[in-house]
Amino acid sequence: MKIKLRLKEILAEKGISQRELARRMGIRHPTINHLCSDSVDRVYIRTLEQICETLDITVDQLIVSVEETDSSEH
Repeated sequence: MKIKLRLKEILAEKGISQRELARRMGIRHPTINHLCSDSVDRVYIRTLEQICETLDITVDQLIVSVEETDSSEH
């Protein structure tokens, strides 16, 4: 199982840019850019809380578990 942040999808659904979210949260744009990528390996709980508060969503909407697929199988 892999844990994934749905931030990129949520921003698209709400019509909010990464830059705008960073501005609203008072954090650096590259931080949001990283959180929207598939290579996130750690994130502060407080950052997740801030994202949820700013976007008016729950943590359940932001974080999902996905099944990992074995790239060696076709």
